[in-house]
Amino acid sequence: MSTLNEAQEIFNTKTTPEIAEYLIGMYVENVTPKGTTGGYIVDCEAYLGPEDEAAHSYGMRKTPRVRAMYEKAGSIYLYTMHTHLILNMVTQKPGIPQGVMIRGIEPAAGISLMQANRGGKYGPEISNGPGKLVAALGISKDLYGDSIFSSPLHLVPSKKREPKEILRLPRIGIPNKGKWTQMPLRYALAGNPYISQQKKAKITEDWGWK
Repeated sequence: MSTLNEAQEIFNTKTTPEIAEYLIGMYVENVTPKGTTGGYIVDCEAYLGPEDEAAHSYGMRKTPRVRAMYEKAGSIYLYTMHTHLILNMVTQKPGIPQGVMIRGIEPAAGISLMQANRGGKYGPEISNGPGKLVAALGISKDLYGDSIFSSPLHLVPSKKREPKEILRLPRIGIPNKGKWTQMPLRYALAGNPYISQQKKAKITEDWGWK
């Protein structure tokens, strides 16, 4: 069983790809005024700014939008893409702008609230994409810069589940970025229905859990 201290240690000592892999199976919870929502991370992507051409912090870019990326490991970085809010976690020491984007979660708590937050969607459509899961969990922009270890939106390492197999894939929607387009920096739980662009034939009975 993982502990909060162990999770914080991993964020402070491991590489960003190692942290992304560690996050598969991690439980994330959000305490909202309407109730508590939560689920297991099953799909995420590592971003290795400043050398990563697909990262917002490429070339040490510093704008108000990316301020949180330069803060301590565990800081929450939220940004808007096509009107959807996207969740990222900073993974390195202050001044090293790397992070992990959460792409898919398997709902586990407050599922009826998550469905309502998604306008009545159900099954994988609740949270099988980065914008979908943020809406489902009820994550607000107010959490920008807070800690993923101590804010209303937080990791619960004691509830972490063990994956059978973690896929290493190219990230989604990264065209024309040279070697960074095909680099296997996406981590996904093999067999789980809640990963982005999952094919039904690939879903296993156990959803990929040990």
